Amino acid sequence: MENYLELLDRANDGTYISEENWDLEKISATARRLVKKYHLEWDRSQIISHDPALADALFQAGFEMAVELGAYCRSTERIIKLRQDEIEDGLKSMRQSLVMGEGKDARTLVARRLGDDHPPLFFGGTPGTAVPERFFLANVISNVQEPLIDLATCGTLTEVDGRTVRTGHPMEIVATRRELEYMRTAIRQVGRPGMGMLAAQSSVSELGDLAAAQERYLRPCDSHLVPMLNELKMDFRNISRAVNSLEYGMINASLACVIVGGLGGGPAGSAVVNVASFIVANLTCLADYHILHPIHVRHAATSTREVLWVISSVGQAFARNAPAIIVADIYPKSGAGTKELLYEVAANAIVNSVSASHLEGCGSANGTLPNCSGLEARLMAEVGLAVFRMKMTLKEANDWALKLLLHYEHIFTQADGNPGLPFDQVYDVQQVQPLDFWQKMYAEVKTELKSEGLLL
Repeated sequence: MENYLELLDRANDGTYISEENWDLEKISATARRLVKKYHLEWDRSQIISHDPALADALFQAGFEMAVELGAYCRSTERIIKLRQDEIEDGLKSMRQSLVMGEGKDARTLVARRLGDDHPPLFFGGTPGTAVPERFFLANVISNVQEPLIDLATCGTLTEVDGRTVRTGHPMEIVATRRELEYMRTAIRQVGRPGMGMLAAQSSVSELGDLAAAQERYLRPCDSHLVPMLNELKMDFRNISRAVNSLEYGMINASLACVIVGGLGGGPAGSAVVNVASFIVANLTCLADYHILHPIHVRHAATSTREVLWVISSVGQAFARNAPAIIVADIYPKSGAGTKELLYEVAANAIVNSVSASHLEGCGSANGTLPNCSGLEARLMAEVGLAVFRMKMTLKEANDWALKLLLHYEHIFTQADGNPGLPFDQVYDVQQVQPLDFWQKMYAEVKTELKSEGLLL
């Protein structure tokens, strides 16, 4: 699309449809038809498919959905129609490399292929998680001080100086800027001032995003989120995030949290919606890279069998047909201070690394509680790099995923969901180091993984 303002015209002038009809007549019906047309199926024992024909068929189905549907603007209840030639140009123009950060701390993200010679990079932090201000800085430091972490991300501030942050309220501006102050302080304190960031997570509306677009907060070498709403939807608030980047130059990370078991149906239909979302986001979100973050309809976690299959299948579909820079979120069900969290992280890291994605995490305890720390981010990076060094095959990775599921799958039937403990109960907040019991638990799981053959 030569002029992004054209998208605003289409959002105003496109065909009217109610949101309910978009959901049912467009998303659900189209997903069901394409799953049947392309014979897309998943097998509970095949977490990571090693069938190239399946990955190719999934990509074609997602492409067809993108061409047929375009996107929906909730603000005007209009369809944003995208021409096939525009969609094809968007795919051809996807970034194949991207530098984030500056100076000695800069890192280059690349569009990875299956069996790539480029190792995955790692974003360390607690994306989307509400973290209390009293230990927000320490929580960020616990991640960015880890030597294997390449880039920084963070949780959200829902209260500042004891005051509640509300969406669209002036306090959202205060919270987003405060978050960025903590982020910049953290990377300076650990001696990595040029580290690239995916931040402004406290910005729920466009207010905080607009307020943070200045060198003191988000630099042009940093990135921010341009979300796509469920499913294949935009609104003026999120379109404003893309518009905000036009002249300032921030890096745009598209975010589509496709709900597995939602409008797209089961894993196969949800994967089609996810592929279509990335293809559409190239234009609607002006995406420089994509965040791969499907979530389970009941558990939210990325570590269920269904979601792991979607993650791997989408990563493989793009790696084979239209390589893009994809960063996969890790959202375990379990929280810090539990062994299950570490097994979930290991499973996610294996699936994502072998499926050509970079990694971001961890939003432990479903990202709903501040029960998260830098120790699981360390394991995420260690396991992801082990997969790369071992040149693990898709079939071998599937065997690992099935083995790890035995260690944690029981938590999905637990009433409490295995939330673990808050950051300040697993780390010494002053020294920003894991408490002995948490360090010991990590060491035990790591020893076990090594004894099973993982080259950590």
